[in-house]
Amino acid sequence: MATAKKLKIGVQMDPIESINPVGDSSFAMMLEAQARGHEVFYYLPATLALENNVVSAEVFPIKVMDDTKNWFELGAGQITDLSELDVILLRQDPPFDMNYITTTHLLERLHPKTLVVNAPEPVRNAPEKILVTEFPDLMPPTLVTRDRSRIVKFRETHGDIIVKPLFGNGGAGVFLLRENDQNLVSLLEMFEDSFPEPFMIQKYLPDVRKGDKRIIIIDGVPVAGLNRIPAEGEARSNMHVGGRPEFVELTPRDLEICAKIAPALKQRDFIFVGIDVIGDYITEINVTSPTGIREIKRFGGPDIAVLILDAIEKRR
Repeated sequence: MATAKKLKIGVQMDPIESINPVGDSSFAMMLEAQARGHEVFYYLPATLALENNVVSAEVFPIKVMDDTKNWFELGAGQITDLSELDVILLRQDPPFDMNYITTTHLLERLHPKTLVVNAPEPVRNAPEKILVTEFPDLMPPTLVTRDRSRIVKFRETHGDIIVKPLFGNGGAGVFLLRENDQNLVSLLEMFEDSFPEPFMIQKYLPDVRKGDKRIIIIDGVPVAGLNRIPAEGEARSNMHVGGRPEFVELTPRDLEICAKIAPALKQRDFIFVGIDVIGDYITEINVTSPTGIREIKRFGGPDIAVLILDAIEKRR
């Protein structure tokens, strides 16, 4: 859908030379914005600065091309007051650490005059493994704690469990421990040394062998699903660790889950959300930097970048 007003759209993201343009959702959004005639800019979160209540960064005009060997061209960078932009896409990958949190505090000075997608304050208050716990009836049995004795009792009750960092991403640090695995205490010692926060422990869902479904929700409405099948011998389904993606139709249970969480997403004005569903259960609500939209299009689903830009233009 075209718009009469041409927007200045900045993308706060990881180094663009390091992305895989074939599967990068930020890149897909940049391509769509450029195709609509908007001015697209790029900057790294490390260049963010706050001085005299002005939030700025070293901003580069960027041209993007759907070419795996030559996918971008940068213009000359200059320190820019980010309030001069109409829209900022908050797209750097987690981990959701103090650095990430600090960027949301800075961008909060700009929003909503400069529309930040997703909005920085709600993003800061809704890390994916915390927000989902507002819906315990939709989740597998879950425990968030550092208390070893509670974790041991949880495994005694539920058998096979998943142990993962509370603020990790991309499947990093996710462990499957069988009911009789003798490495639980050793693993918890390692987690205690590595992470200051509580950990997330969940009952293992055997349905993960059938896939971990990523469902994309735009403006509170589910639009497509991408099933990710774990590789042989791998408990994780993330695509960068070998998960095999396939486009799937959403089931009645998927739609029921989406309907139940929609009010919470709309209340926070989250435009672009990706939830993870295994079998009948939701495990995460991703609002920081959701992915999967290029794979969905490639495997026969809708062009979700179009829907995201439609939602942005509607607000501008």
